[in-house]
Amino acid sequence: MEQIKNKSLVAVGNRRPEPLFALSSQMVRNERFWRWGDDNMMPYALSLMSRRSTTHRRIINDKADYIAGKGFSFDESVPLLKLLVGQANSNGESLRTVLYRLAFDKSLMGNAFLEVVTDEEHSTLALYHIDAASCRVARDSQHILLHHNWGAFKEDEAQQLPIYPLFEKQKDGSLRTVIHYKEYEPMFTHYGVPKYIAGMGVSAIAYKTDCWNISRLENSFQLSGVMMLDATAENEAEANRIVRAAESRFAGNPGQVMFVLREGAESDNSKFIPIESHNEGDWNTLHDQATSDIVIAHSWFRSLSGLDYSAGFSAERILHEYEVALNTVILAEQEELMAPIKRLIGDVVGIDTSSLEIVNRPPTRSKPIYMKVWEARKADGLEYDENDEREQAFLSEIQKYNVTKIN
Repeated sequence: MEQIKNKSLVAVGNRRPEPLFALSSQMVRNERFWRWGDDNMMPYALSLMSRRSTTHRRIINDKADYIAGKGFSFDESVPLLKLLVGQANSNGESLRTVLYRLAFDKSLMGNAFLEVVTDEEHSTLALYHIDAASCRVARDSQHILLHHNWGAFKEDEAQQLPIYPLFEKQKDGSLRTVIHYKEYEPMFTHYGVPKYIAGMGVSAIAYKTDCWNISRLENSFQLSGVMMLDATAENEAEANRIVRAAESRFAGNPGQVMFVLREGAESDNSKFIPIESHNEGDWNTLHDQATSDIVIAHSWFRSLSGLDYSAGFSAERILHEYEVALNTVILAEQEELMAPIKRLIGDVVGIDTSSLEIVNRPPTRSKPIYMKVWEARKADGLEYDENDEREQAFLSEIQKYNVTKIN
């Protein structure tokens, strides 16, 4: 393990079911933790919803990517800081990777958890992202319980870690704590609520309209209708068997065609009665409206979500919306995530983190690479010092450095 001034920074160590919300109707009661949702399965429902709604997932991915930035700028004369940025834990993950996962969880679930590992001498430091779905707040509100499957919780399998600023010694001799990030919401104390909470319904609508299109494709865009079958059945069980056999052979997607069995006559009068529908425009409008509402619920922007590319690529609009997003969403989220990390680094290993800043770059180039840092900060309306040696570097030098770090 690399040692610098006796300190190191790597630690040891028939009808389709509704898939979005109704994961469990059972109320979970336990005296060891606070439930996350009525059935304690809210993170699972939120995760499943993000996997089913394309626009919803794209926004979460993009927000996390923008918040994590393109790397870090810092004073390279502080070797410990350079080591931490390049490798934040013993898994080989960079600080940018850890930050991205925290931003992803916070955007998706309204909560994120960061495990901090050190020792009694404060000679080591490691930062680990913890999957938010595996965490619950203990009843004392001073600890986090970790379990791999909260649908089958067993107390002897759970791990308990204190919430920062408390540190507790573990069996391996390390000192550990957890930083709990959460989105503020009135009436919610133990867990945060995702910002898109008002858009959960429209996310489900977007998913269902996608399913409707898939259903039509699977049935070759055939009309729905009622199939009247002339057949003789000795009992109800036999009638059900005939209907099920007809459905499996001819119906396609369940619910596309309804089969009705009637007593057979001398001649076969079986026939198909179509149910014509002229609501395709309504469905398309509903899908488009749901997509727009998802973007609004996320406090995000259409051009940054790839929704308007089909109408033409407008670099000017993308840059404009990026600047708005930077000043209304991205910088605030970066400050919320990085402030406790920078404070903790200083408290644990005594590193000056004042120079540690996230590098933000728009999706398209907005400033010439021959601009100096202080000129770019001035153009962005940020604080700058044209006499500061660190701000005398050209943007091309910073971009080259960060590309090297990321690769």
